[in-house]
Amino acid sequence: MAKLLLVGCGKMGSAILCGVAPSTEHIVVVEPNGVDDVPLNVTLVSSAEEIPPSFDPDAVIVAVKPQVIPKVLPAYARFKSSVFLSIAAGQTLLRLSEVLGNPAQSIVRAMPNLPASIGKGMTVAVANKSVTSLQLALCEKILRTAGEVAWVDDEALIDPVTAVSGSGPAYIFALVEAMARAGERLGLSAELASKLARQTIIGSGALLAQSEQSATALRQAVTSPGGTTEAALKILLAEKALPDLMLDAMQAASARAKELSS
Repeated sequence: MAKLLLVGCGKMGSAILCGVAPSTEHIVVVEPNGVDDVPLNVTLVSSAEEIPPSFDPDAVIVAVKPQVIPKVLPAYARFKSSVFLSIAAGQTLLRLSEVLGNPAQSIVRAMPNLPASIGKGMTVAVANKSVTSLQLALCEKILRTAGEVAWVDDEALIDPVTAVSGSGPAYIFALVEAMARAGERLGLSAELASKLARQTIIGSGALLAQSEQSATALRQAVTSPGGTTEAALKILLAEKALPDLMLDAMQAASARAKELSS
């Protein structure tokens, strides 16, 4: 039963709030634009100055846009015994500690993806050396309310993580768009092509989630020798096709993530 301070309550912040509220003693949410349907154990304020003086959070969850971090975060530097859990993209552990003015501040940096907004996300996190085992466990519990969680020891891995899972949902949505457009060019109506592409991705994802088989095994199960799927995969999996294209795309995303973090 921890006490939490949530700074920013947009889409991702709201998802975290919904997830942690049932198992949290008291939450203070700082959100200038207000929040609908606030749980009973939540105190809503519009600025750091309005936080009750006696409130001492176990964790400060930073869920504001990266560009406002330098302006917003210094107001919370007084919570020196708290662990700061940041989901702000591109903000390194060092940068966060510099903004807080405390090189010894306990900080966890996390990279969630969009499905975290419905509790189905993939989040990868890294902690600095000041984070205790209890603080690590608390952050794990908070992040798990938004989906699966993995930890890395090397912060540099957050850039490729961003390329794979952070940006990954956009690749899936782009695939749906491409499948639907191809269906239309093959003679299907726009409505039917969109429905087929969308539900195929939804169903395949659900099957992948429930099955103990690997994605490779499931692909092979769909692919009959000499059949229609094999004909399509000969094109998609050919040299300089989907595997190489995906690598090129993720390398570009990872490189851009590194630029934004520097």
